[in-house]
Amino acid sequence: MRFVARCPDARGWRHDFVVRARVSAQVAVTAIPLKAGEVLTDAHVTLERRDVTLIGDAIGAPELAVGQTSRRSLRAGEVLRSGGLSAPLMVKRGDQVLMVARHEGIEVSMAGEALDAGAQGAVVRVRNTGSGQVVRMRVAGAGTVEPVDLPQGVSRRP
Repeated sequence: MRFVARCPDARGWRHDFVVRARVSAQVAVTAIPLKAGEVLTDAHVTLERRDVTLIGDAIGAPELAVGQTSRRSLRAGEVLRSGGLSAPLMVKRGDQVLMVARHEGIEVSMAGEALDAGAQGAVVRVRNTGSGQVVRMRVAGAGTVEPVDLPQGVSRRP
């Protein structure tokens, strides 16, 4: 950053200052080394004060990282960044899935085959095993999908 200091006096003066700011904060870091694709648990994440001046997407709370997977291998002590993490896949292409729809006490379920991979909440194509029809479904959990046209959470049990 550049600052200019001036004296308003008739014989005033002017000085230019160039400063470089450093910002530090408590951020989530890896407690132990991680492999790419490994799901983070509480044991993998700790808080430490770090310089985050050049890190725009540092994660500030461990609970935001837990349950995510790392896109690449990480050494112990690396700052966890939201761009380096992703939600774990709950459904993989070719998986047998349970297609479930619940509404007002009525539940309908049938077998299907995932044609796409997806994390929780992602929309994937699923082939109904019985009819062969391909439909778009939302991933509700591991191996379970629900209709896209139902609001999220409506078809889940309370």
